[in-house]
Amino acid sequence: MNKKALTKLEFYKICEMLAACAISNQAKDQILNFVPLSIPKEIYRLQRETSHAINLSVKKGRPPISNIEEITPSIKRVQIGSILSSGELLNIGKVLKCARLLKKYVSEEIEDINYEDFEQVMPYFEKLTAFPILEHEINRCIISPNEFSDDATPELAQIRRKKNKLSAQIKETMQGILQSKHYQDMLQESVVTIRSDRYCVPVKIEHKSAFKGVVYDQSSSGATVFMEPIATVEMNNQIRILEIKEQDEIEKILINFTEQVSQITLELELNFSTICEIDIIFAKSEFALKLNAREPKLNEKGIINILGARHPLLNPKEVVPIDIRLGKDFTILLITGPNTGGKTVSLKTIGLFTLMAQCGMQIPAKEGSELAIFDNVFTALGDEQSIEQSLSTFSSHMKSIIEILEQMTLNSLVLVDEIGSGTDPIEGSALAMSVLEHLRKQQIRTVATTHYSELKLYALSTEGVENASCEFDVASLRPTYKLFIGLPGKSNAFAISQKLGFPMHLIEDAKSYLKKENVKMEDILVELEYSKKTAEIEKEKASKFREEAERLKSEIVSERQKLEKSRKKILERAQEKANDILREVEMESDAILKEVRQVARKAQASIDEQELHLTKELVKEGIEDQTKEIYKKMGTHPKKKKSMKDISIGDIVLVRTLMQHGTIEKMPDTKGVVIVKVDNLSMKVNVADLEISNEESLISNTPKSTKYSRKQNMAASPRNTTQSKRLTITSEVDVRGLLVDEALSVVDKYLDDAYLSGLGQVTIIHGKGTGALRQAVGNMLRSNPHVSSYRAGKYGEGEHGVTVVEIKS
Repeated sequence: MNKKALTKLEFYKICEMLAACAISNQAKDQILNFVPLSIPKEIYRLQRETSHAINLSVKKGRPPISNIEEITPSIKRVQIGSILSSGELLNIGKVLKCARLLKKYVSEEIEDINYEDFEQVMPYFEKLTAFPILEHEINRCIISPNEFSDDATPELAQIRRKKNKLSAQIKETMQGILQSKHYQDMLQESVVTIRSDRYCVPVKIEHKSAFKGVVYDQSSSGATVFMEPIATVEMNNQIRILEIKEQDEIEKILINFTEQVSQITLELELNFSTICEIDIIFAKSEFALKLNAREPKLNEKGIINILGARHPLLNPKEVVPIDIRLGKDFTILLITGPNTGGKTVSLKTIGLFTLMAQCGMQIPAKEGSELAIFDNVFTALGDEQSIEQSLSTFSSHMKSIIEILEQMTLNSLVLVDEIGSGTDPIEGSALAMSVLEHLRKQQIRTVATTHYSELKLYALSTEGVENASCEFDVASLRPTYKLFIGLPGKSNAFAISQKLGFPMHLIEDAKSYLKKENVKMEDILVELEYSKKTAEIEKEKASKFREEAERLKSEIVSERQKLEKSRKKILERAQEKANDILREVEMESDAILKEVRQVARKAQASIDEQELHLTKELVKEGIEDQTKEIYKKMGTHPKKKKSMKDISIGDIVLVRTLMQHGTIEKMPDTKGVVIVKVDNLSMKVNVADLEISNEESLISNTPKSTKYSRKQNMAASPRNTTQSKRLTITSEVDVRGLLVDEALSVVDKYLDDAYLSGLGQVTIIHGKGTGALRQAVGNMLRSNPHVSSYRAGKYGEGEHGVTVVEIKS
């Protein structure tokens, strides 16, 4: 990756911010030396790692990473046979402890957690190896780099106990000498000092020979000698011997630990490098959370579409989010507008986001932002003039562009600030157009800023090149820092100069020097800007109107569907009631004819059967006419009755001789005799005595859960309808398991029959459930003409699972 671009785009400042989120010094150093990758597979992996690290840290908190020190030199010393120091062993113990805690961190279960959300970081934790025994022993035996625990080994504990005992005896002896009157005149002062690791007292030079002991030192004045009393010499000698033994025992401990470490050097090196990698990954996640960043969609097609981009080095409370796109409809974006208006910031944002994404960092932008993966990023930013190299502003600028043209690939991102500036505007704009055209032909993604009107016209007239502008509020004479793509901007030099206090008469003079073509161009730009804003407003209004129209259309369609559904239900219920009435009229006429025959037989009177048959036909024709009239009023057509030729087993038929309904059990034989089951009794009946019954639809539509039979009711004599219904209908109906509409239909029919049968009180069983069916039944009962009152069931009746209804008499 081009180092000049990394510097100019301030990538290393981002690295410093990221390093501050890391824990270990090794991880911080690696972050500060980041170089963006260019291999798509690796970049995709880095981005997934960051996202999964965010998921894991949000669910379980940040991993328990400590500030471990580099252990690689210690491992190398072990490999060549050196003995590790206590400080080195303590560092190794920290690495082992960190590895163990990280293993524990991912092993702890958490409710409502999906391991697929962080599977990309799990392999790092799985690479860690814990050695809890060695870790425990190191921490138990070594207190600090220069201190070992007394309990490190039994031998060390015994040696230190003896040392402490001898030291106590020496102190007691020395204290006795200091307090003795015999030695008070000999001592310079009553204190104990240490000379050459021996306990001594200050003795006056003149009493040197009188004081029994060994001289170890003398004061600078020569008036005092420091002597070890003869009484403590042997004890001090024993302490020296014990100290040598102590050092030997400590060396044994270090040798023992070094041998254990030598057996796991590979695991330790892997643990250390893995902990640093985990630290870096979770530093990226922490950085993303601080910036409120999002994972960008990555592509290898050169398409950039950033939504609500916020430059990470600007104050988040003041930065103005911008939308930037490039690479799909155009490959070159030419940004124009006033100075300090945000052109360079927009340009840098694109480059910096690309570098961050290719290091696995998320970007401070909205969800759904998209970035392309580039082989390299090149920049020509700022004034790089040099007196030492005899480079002017234009020369340095052109040198940067030459380097870009020589090093770029077809998959490079090129960012040029003030392209063609620093020389004659006409020649500069011509050179700039030449460079841009060269980049356009090769379809190299390019973002450039300029003030040249010629380049604005070039972008307007050239396919693959698009204008963009940084908005400037002329009223307040301030930039808004908003970026508009598709619209060239004005430099607003006069307005800015006026704001800065430039004399107005000089501004007017400057305007008079402008060529008419330039003035005309500025007018065109103003008109374009106005048209653009107007078009956007109208587009927004049209979009809102379209959404409102779609919503209203959806509501109308929904209402129509509801009305059609309701109409069909009303027609079906009306049709059923009409069928019931017509069947009753038909059955009543048959029953009347039957009674007429019975009465005539009893009276031994003769009957004109032809006249009766004619009468029945007239009634039948009247019924058919009424049926047609009813269907006509309903706007429907009656279903065609089945012919007796089309009957099949299971069909419901009316046995005329019995005036009862039955079910076909066996098809007609050669003589036209069929087997019909009536009230659980099978009988032979001639086809001529049967009639296809409309009762089939009634039975098929009546749920099996009802505890009364419509077929039995309809088979009864009309004159004994009330008595027949009372004998066949029960005092309860069960509609559990039915849809609301089905249940209401059953309850409505049942209430009609209950009213005709003279029942005073009935029970509707609807169950508790969600309460929707109970509420629907209650709503229907309020408007039913046969209902006097109703209530919920009491204890023992079914409580809220039933409704008890009082029927009007």
